[in-house]
Amino acid sequence: MDKLCRTVAVAGLAACLAWGQGSPQKKRIAVMNFEYGTVQGGLSAIFGANVDVGSGIADLIVEKLVEGGVYSVYERKALDKIMAEQNLSNSDRADPLSAAKIGRLLGVDAIVIGSITQFGRDDKQTNIGGGALGGITGRYGIGGVGRRAAKAVVGISARMVDIDTGEIKAIASGKGESSRSGTTLLGAGGSSSGGGGGVYDMRSSNFANSILGEATKQAVAMMTQQLNGNAGRIQGRVVTVDGLVADVNGNTLVLNVGSRAGVKVGDKLSIRRMSREIKDPATGKVIRRIEQTLGEVTITEVDEQSAVGTFSGAGAPKTGDTVKNE
Repeated sequence: MDKLCRTVAVAGLAACLAWGQGSPQKKRIAVMNFEYGTVQGGLSAIFGANVDVGSGIADLIVEKLVEGGVYSVYERKALDKIMAEQNLSNSDRADPLSAAKIGRLLGVDAIVIGSITQFGRDDKQTNIGGGALGGITGRYGIGGVGRRAAKAVVGISARMVDIDTGEIKAIASGKGESSRSGTTLLGAGGSSSGGGGGVYDMRSSNFANSILGEATKQAVAMMTQQLNGNAGRIQGRVVTVDGLVADVNGNTLVLNVGSRAGVKVGDKLSIRRMSREIKDPATGKVIRRIEQTLGEVTITEVDEQSAVGTFSGAGAPKTGDTVKNE
């Protein structure tokens, strides 16, 4: 290749170098809901309910990581489904061994776990007169007098976990502080709209424009920058899928390989059937198998030992056909 590059024009030389270097495959990661036990006691005062801010922070981190383009990030809805099936508690979210198990189910290279260490005001004093002490009305500007404006602060920490060993490959942290001060963290009157039932969209413009949203955005940006910088610490997994069709029902196939074999939702795998064997005439041993490609299956469901997908192609698959990703 070096000889070829020396004989072409400058533009051609650049193309040769780019071809020689190649583009490294993105590492596949997933972001678990962050643990928020440290700040849970103050959430009702902010949102009017015990909002799952750990899920909201994870959503924001995923959005920022996707924007950065360094990783291939696992889809959050599919991750939430698996986490619900595993019945993880809030404290389990920060456990490396639990995370590694989830990561193996997903077939990713690494999984990010984390905790929220600060989420609220930088000033705990409210200096309220009247009977509203301790409630939302007292803390966030609906009643009382003498309130002192404060800034919003958010602190988060994360660890990137190897899914095979549970080893922590990298750590990251983020700290955000609003540039503005106020007597309310979410807007006029400390509105808790949308916070009922533990659901609050922290990706909304209403939250982003609040002083708490401003601090959260800073913390997330700082953390994702560090996570992007640690991509080289993740060992990419070379996944070779080699399984069989276990069941056929119309165009729905069940495979005998799942997340343990590296299969994940969205994969497109080749369905093949052996048409003949070639044997060594001297020994009688099979030296080559000729396969016919029937079509492909798009994976829609995965567990550890099996997968379900939708078949498309000209052939008619049957139990025992081979499944490969090459």
